Amino acid sequence: MKNLKKASMLTGILALLFVAVTAICCFAAGEDAEAVPKFYSTFWALVPPIIAIGLALITKEVYSSLFIGILVGGLFAADFKPVTALDKILNNGLIEAVSGTAGIFIFLVILGIIVALVNKAGGSAAFGNWAKTHIKTRAGAIIATFVLGVLIFIDDYFNCLTVGSVMRPVTDSHKISRAKLAYLIDATAAPICMIAPISSWAAAVSSYAPEGEGIALFIKAIPYNFYSVLTLGFIIAIALMKLDYGPMKLHERNAVENGDLYTCGDKAEVPEEQPSSKGKVIDLVLPIIVLIAICVVALIYNGGFFAGSSFIDAFSNTDATVGLPWGGILALLFTMIYLVARRVITFKEAMDCIPKGFNAMVPAILILTFATSLKNMTGLLGADVYVEGLMKYAAEGLVAFLPAVIFVVACLLAFATGTSWGTFGILIPIVTAMFDAGDPIFIIGISACLAGAVCGDHCSPISDTTIMSSAGGQCNHINHVSTQLPYAITVAVISFVSYIIAGFVKNIYIALPAAFAIMIITLFVIKAVTKEKKA
Repeated sequence: MKNLKKASMLTGILALLFVAVTAICCFAAGEDAEAVPKFYSTFWALVPPIIAIGLALITKEVYSSLFIGILVGGLFAADFKPVTALDKILNNGLIEAVSGTAGIFIFLVILGIIVALVNKAGGSAAFGNWAKTHIKTRAGAIIATFVLGVLIFIDDYFNCLTVGSVMRPVTDSHKISRAKLAYLIDATAAPICMIAPISSWAAAVSSYAPEGEGIALFIKAIPYNFYSVLTLGFIIAIALMKLDYGPMKLHERNAVENGDLYTCGDKAEVPEEQPSSKGKVIDLVLPIIVLIAICVVALIYNGGFFAGSSFIDAFSNTDATVGLPWGGILALLFTMIYLVARRVITFKEAMDCIPKGFNAMVPAILILTFATSLKNMTGLLGADVYVEGLMKYAAEGLVAFLPAVIFVVACLLAFATGTSWGTFGILIPIVTAMFDAGDPIFIIGISACLAGAVCGDHCSPISDTTIMSSAGGQCNHINHVSTQLPYAITVAVISFVSYIIAGFVKNIYIALPAAFAIMIITLFVIKAVTKEKKA
């Protein structure tokens, strides 16, 4: 009894001490919560994402790597004051990440549910059987995936998950690894959105451009967007040449020879229940078409199209985090009613697909939350201000080399922060201030900024597009990152050389053919170097 009383008293004293210390620390933190961190606008602002990316690639474990990056960023932003750091991690990091991307989370879950419904109804299995008879080769499956990715140019989030859900049965039947599928999804998401005048990306770029010049400037920049254009050509080239290299080669060989689509790491998909035998191809195709159509209408509705705005202005003013969930919910209701009415699934089976769809998207949601929190930490540390200073310093060098310099800076910033929108949001105002609007190199500089943002975003493990490409392909995230990096870096190096050429010739009819010629020559060299000698 005495021991119990002593334990209770000790617990009470410790609790009071904890409350008192916490209150004092929080009060102290409140006094300097707005103080500028010592590491603000220095190279240290980029260290947290560098740590997270490095750990993810070394340990092959993404959750702990991202969390450590967030922790380091919080400590830097709080000048190593633990309580203040905790406040910034929770409020400025995790809570803002969840609230800021809640619409995308909803859209992810909705797409997960639609995929579960279509799978249960047998639509995916029926499409897979159809594809086996119509798509005869692995190259054909790769090209078909590429074409679908190009057709869905409205939004990269929508692209990633839709292409993945539609093409998985096709690529699986032709023994294409999940890593290759994830690459195909990622390579036709942001790159195609960045060269499509009617897309959420065009709208975002327009919002950062000088007033009244948004869409016109975006369209003028398309031909010089070497990374996006070359990436699309790269996919077709490696498919026709039957070329794979780097870690992707191991994954593809394992898929072809052993039927193992994963090679290593955890399997991102959950074994499905036996699908309905009544399913038809239309049970997959119709819900996807309805989803696309309703999402487009929802996006322009959110942008004010039905209130009198033009189609282009509606896309410029829309918010994908609102429009996509709108469209997703309506498409989900249609899919449920349609499949139940067709009697391929029962109402109870349709309801059972709701938690299954949510569970399938939990890994993507967790990674997206952590990645967004890490971006918020770099924002608190003034990474954008630091990069702006670097750009102004670079402007003092040779003007002809500036597009190549801008491309590299945009790549590094997008890679470290995981955001292409944030990158061109930072750099476009700087680039517009660096050049005369009438100078041809102005357009080349803008294109280099946009291309570099896409490239860095494409390569970054903490990019939301990269994360959702892994989810769309149901591929282990680290496998996706490690296998796509050599491909993305190849195109990035060619793009860098192309911007040097463009900076001097200032003529797209010379620069773009030269870029494609360099790419084809590079691929033939890589094929010759990586060719295995027969015993």
